[in-house]
Amino acid sequence: MIPTRRLAAQSGFFKRSAEELSRLSRIAWNTEGLHTPTKPYVLLDFQDQETVQGCKTMADRVVGGFSTASLDYEPGDPSSKTPPHARFHGSISTKLPENNWQVERTGYAAFRNQDRGMWLLGRLYWDVDPYAYLALRVKSDGRRYTVNIQTDSIIETDIHQHRLYTRHHRVYENAAQKEEPRRIHSLEDEELDGYPAPQGVPDGLSEVPPESTIIGSSSTSTTTSGTTGWETVLLPFNSFVRTNHGYVVEPQTSLIRQRIKSIGIGLTDRVEGPFDLRIHKIWATNGMSEAEIEEERAICGADALPLDEGVQSGWVKGNKKPKASGGQKSPDAKGLKGLRSEWDE
Repeated sequence: MIPTRRLAAQSGFFKRSAEELSRLSRIAWNTEGLHTPTKPYVLLDFQDQETVQGCKTMADRVVGGFSTASLDYEPGDPSSKTPPHARFHGSISTKLPENNWQVERTGYAAFRNQDRGMWLLGRLYWDVDPYAYLALRVKSDGRRYTVNIQTDSIIETDIHQHRLYTRHHRVYENAAQKEEPRRIHSLEDEELDGYPAPQGVPDGLSEVPPESTIIGSSSTSTTTSGTTGWETVLLPFNSFVRTNHGYVVEPQTSLIRQRIKSIGIGLTDRVEGPFDLRIHKIWATNGMSEAEIEEERAICGADALPLDEGVQSGWVKGNKKPKASGGQKSPDAKGLKGLRSEWDE
């Protein structure tokens, strides 16, 4: 692809091209494409103010609702071990607009990165195919946020979603018994016509965190010694649920990991009142590696994920393997550290 004058004039075109070529060159030089990567792949680093400015917010105000959403850059504070980060905050309102009778539901807010633009070989996407988890380092107020991933799929309005479970994630009493099947907004909806209503709630959108989600601590106390409030959550890419206009649809298809357009976080719990979520970084990973652990411990303190978390999630020679019975680690589990030593032989 030869950049035209108009294309080359786009803001950051040559910078994006140089960065992507550099990244691909490192992969080729280190032969990372031949095995499971052990190093993290940073997607959104909110320590950089430009990353925050490169995102857009959305709320029901566009249809006359009263919810608000802002994404602001917050500088770091070494004294409290607070890193530079993005603050997603605002207020949820379920009040309906008086002058628009077509709006039947409000109470949502979200943000996502904007289009990543073009580079020398076309449109720029994230390729996370070699990775098992989406990692998010956050400081949550406990509300029921959802992580949203949009890919270059056939149906442009498809979004793959996963609940953002944290140590402070609020669940209803006896949530597992109270959940009802998620239904399509309307089977008569022209865009969704023909999709059967799914049976039950998919694990990734359940009120109760599934076992496949890795959370740093099971403690719900905010006063635990050594706790900074920050934590890292690992969400399996294969647990994201395909949705359209916020409703689960069938047939379920895996997200296209090679062509991710945008990543964001939304709040659709329809609970009125303020919300406040801090996000330090979002990246793709295969477990907590040595390259990440120093920063992880410095920021998350007592809630830091342990080194070589890949062992606990059952990584064996590039393949995922379930834990042994009784919750014990499989004797064959190598984890990231063991895998790397085998590759270096």
